Amino acid sequence: MDDPLDTYGTRFPPADRPAGERLRRRAGDLAAGAAGAAILVILLVAGMWAIEVADYVLPGDFDVYGIRSWDVEGLGGILLAPFLHAGFGHLMANSLPLLVLGFLAALRGIGRFLLASLIIVVVSGLGVWFTSSPYVVTVGASGLVFGYFGFVVARGLFDRSALDIVIAVGVAVAYYSIIWGVLPGEAGISWQGHLFGLVGGVLAAWAVRRRRRTLPAY
Repeated sequence: MDDPLDTYGTRFPPADRPAGERLRRRAGDLAAGAAGAAILVILLVAGMWAIEVADYVLPGDFDVYGIRSWDVEGLGGILLAPFLHAGFGHLMANSLPLLVLGFLAALRGIGRFLLASLIIVVVSGLGVWFTSSPYVVTVGASGLVFGYFGFVVARGLFDRSALDIVIAVGVAVAYYSIIWGVLPGEAGISWQGHLFGLVGGVLAAWAVRRRRRTLPAY
């Protein structure tokens, strides 16, 4: 059926589609987004494992390219540190939460996820660089893990969509215990990376939040 026209020939939007059709379309979009998110996060973690294997097999130590605090040359490590780990045990500890939280963070859009990841990496890295003891080298993806946690929870507050709120509540309940990781504790664990990763995640959720349209006042 053709769309209705007014007396000036203006075409109006078609009538609302049946509820079943809208639900099917949303389900299809969500499934496609979930598949893309899963593939992207799996590739991200697989890349970290490939780098760690190369670090183990090849001569030299890749970890020297991490964040070296209070050293200008160590600033370059901000972008590299999340892909470097102090052994396979360190990488294994980060892999599962990174897969879960990264998937949930990417579920609502790859572009938003990539921008959020960049914000988290930069905020976490700068926080580590400024607050760690001078010339300490920090590596690992735990800043991303805490960042994705903060991002997913804060996204539910900023976007206020039903799906995001449900995901935020589920993540908060399942991973609430990691909050203690932002406090100084065990030697050799960068609580600074955890803390500033969490801060970066909240900032990222605000930066990429969905803007709501406002109607003009008359």
